[in-house]
Amino acid sequence: MQLVPFTEMQQMAEAIAGSGLFGLKTPQQALALGLLCQAEGRHPAEAARDYHVIQGRPTLKADTMLARFQSAGGRVEWPVYTDKKVVGVFSHPSGGTLTLDWDWERAKSAGLANRDTWKQYPRQMLRARVISEAIRTILPGVLSGCYLPDELGEMPITATVIAEPTLSLPLGFDIAAAVATLTASETIDDLRNAWASVIQSAPPEALAELTAAKDNRKTQLA
Repeated sequence: MQLVPFTEMQQMAEAIAGSGLFGLKTPQQALALGLLCQAEGRHPAEAARDYHVIQGRPTLKADTMLARFQSAGGRVEWPVYTDKKVVGVFSHPSGGTLTLDWDWERAKSAGLANRDTWKQYPRQMLRARVISEAIRTILPGVLSGCYLPDELGEMPITATVIAEPTLSLPLGFDIAAAVATLTASETIDDLRNAWASVIQSAPPEALAELTAAKDNRKTQLA
């Protein structure tokens, strides 16, 4: 895919956030997710379709996770698919085969069964958990370190996660260390994971330098 210039990505981010259609509240969120998509070899506009921002972190929809897994050569079968239990059989040449299930008793034990979405759509929610856990086990690189929106709500909130977006280089953000993290990546998957981690705390002013470092390293690894 041809790289989209940074200025054009900024314009897209403003349009996406301003439309109010995709749940991205600020141009900075849309821009950061667009950069993440471009790092994965996808068009930046796909960020609006595929991602949600929960507690300041990018999350992926279950259908997007599954689509990426299948696009990467993965296969899945559903021998059991009911409101009480969902079983998926996932396989990939690099990760082997895994049979994984989620049932209503497990949802209760995890404190999920009382949530409105779980009451209304039990089968779909069980399926989403199977998808996320299985793909994270077999082929985690396609998820870029992202979780389901529903999963992220269970994680402990830290100061880093809930911090407001900063308009200048924040205290504690070391751009040199961030660049070093990107350039030290030994594989494309390492680079994707490092990029997903770095941009969560990077201010807009640092994105151009970080993007250049990421692109240079990607070229070296290609």
